[in-house]
Amino acid sequence: MTWNTTGLDELPVYEKLMKLARNPFDLTAPGALAPERISNYKASAAGFDLLFSTQRLDDAVLSGLQQLADQSGAVDQFLAMKRGVVMNRIAGYESENRQVLHTSCRDIFSDPPCNAEATLQAKQQLEKLDVFLAQLDKGEVTNRRGETFTDYVNIGIGGSDLGPRALFLALSAYARENRRVHFISNVDPDDAAAVLQNLDLSRTLVGVVSKSGSTLETLTNEAMARAAYTRAGLEAGNHFVAITGQGSPMDNPQKYLRSFHMYDYIGGRYSATSMVGAVMLGFALGYEAFIEILRGANEMDRAAEEKDLKKNPALLLALLGIWNHNFLGHETVAVLPYSQALLRFPAHLQQCDMESNGKSLTRNGEKVPFSTGPIVWGEPGTNGQHAFYQLLHQGTAIAPAEFIGFRQSQHKFDLVIKGSTSQQKLVANMLAQALALAAGQKDENPNRFFAGNRPSSILLADKLTPYTMGALLALYEAKIVLQGFVWNINSFDQEGVQLGKVLANRLLDHMSILRHGGAKDREKHPESWAMLEAAGILQEDQPL
Repeated sequence: MTWNTTGLDELPVYEKLMKLARNPFDLTAPGALAPERISNYKASAAGFDLLFSTQRLDDAVLSGLQQLADQSGAVDQFLAMKRGVVMNRIAGYESENRQVLHTSCRDIFSDPPCNAEATLQAKQQLEKLDVFLAQLDKGEVTNRRGETFTDYVNIGIGGSDLGPRALFLALSAYARENRRVHFISNVDPDDAAAVLQNLDLSRTLVGVVSKSGSTLETLTNEAMARAAYTRAGLEAGNHFVAITGQGSPMDNPQKYLRSFHMYDYIGGRYSATSMVGAVMLGFALGYEAFIEILRGANEMDRAAEEKDLKKNPALLLALLGIWNHNFLGHETVAVLPYSQALLRFPAHLQQCDMESNGKSLTRNGEKVPFSTGPIVWGEPGTNGQHAFYQLLHQGTAIAPAEFIGFRQSQHKFDLVIKGSTSQQKLVANMLAQALALAAGQKDENPNRFFAGNRPSSILLADKLTPYTMGALLALYEAKIVLQGFVWNINSFDQEGVQLGKVLANRLLDHMSILRHGGAKDREKHPESWAMLEAAGILQEDQPL
């Protein structure tokens, strides 16, 4: 590695930024939000403008953040990641030790691509998908009665659900006629039942998504779905599609109509632009619309290679987050899309960010001495204004906000009411919230006093389309990994997910022992037995 792998607090510019953070820019001062500042504090790429004049910083802090990016080698590491350098590793300890190549899925537009082998594999899977979708459209692949498929059920969890679901909901305005998509993720049987009971299964495809082919929740929900097909007198193998690792237990033509492959070098939470999202989105939106998602993502990926903050919105957003989190001490970040279509995008970012950067070990295998990933949360505006914005404006905790908005609506249905359209009201509310959080309000009545100095940024594009959705997704993916590079943590594993799974399997083993008439072995894992009994799961007179 040619970049710096020391921690944030060991970089030369750290003390300078700490000193600047003792007296951050006062957004409430007279003239603080001058027109010149608002117009200059802006970065643009791939159809998005990032407005950041309502952040608590000035040119001196911006200069320091640029030095922070340079000294950490964040962009150099991003480029190395795209080329295929093994980034998913912890020095001196057993780890996944993998490449990180989610960007290769959309690098099909580059000549040459950053990693030719991975991009070739992406192209091959896209070609398979193009053929399959064309066969569906032409009526060459139908149900046993020769009818076309109208519905698609996506079965997956975590990255196999959150990202694809967020993208589908964001772009459902562009869904093809007579193409509907449904999602089953939770192992709660009511989730599967609620979806399956209202479908014409004979005209429904089911996409099962699991890289390993062994994800317990996904396999359980697949079995539930297959049982429903059996009850309906249908052959599940003619309706089920596998999205899985090559050679996994699910890569089986005897059980699936088609198989599409995902690869070890693409982490689940970064997989929405791989076959994980492609099959479902291609069915719903059409192949060309999915290609537009990739095109927008690729454009933002390329912008993320820029070393100049003002030309790289992802890098700028990453460093604004570090400024707020590590130097100003704010523990959370609220992602607030002023678009109802993005209602599940904050949930996707919760996983992508918190699973990536919720780490307390450096890549050198040492304990991190500073804060890493923030708590990410959010809901769409303007609904949120009537829910939790009270705390944002007057609460004792400061939560920096990232607003996301669009100048135009997706649908052309709108009306002028009291002099403005609904879309104009939506955008005006978003801009007003940023200004109000920043400037506050002086009032002799303390109940109506707003302290201000509550930082936010605004991401703004013309319209939420497949292209801009791809760009927005890639922007946040790049933001997250760039922050991880500055913190010198591994943003690509998720060991914290595993312990709960291990203990859940132990509890299930205990239940199975009783179900089959075995005796309790209280000396082995007594805390597990006690937890089951305290929860009322085990009854002495009612073994499972």
